[in-house]
Amino acid sequence: MVNKDQVKGVAKQASGSVKEAAGKATGSKKTEAKGKAEKAAGKVQKGFGDAKEKIKKAL
Repeated sequence: MVNKDQVKGVAKQASGSVKEAAGKATGSKKTEAKGKAEKAAGKVQKGFGDAKEKIKKAL
């Protein structure tokens, strides 16, 4: 089963990847940096969701 944090985390990672690629393609360091930051935030959120699932399954 997938929880909200996992879904939102994956979505943020995807969005961040798109922004990062757009920044690289246009030469915009600012957009590229925002994309990297969003991607990292998505990884953290997904990790939190994964941990919540492990705890649920353990109980």
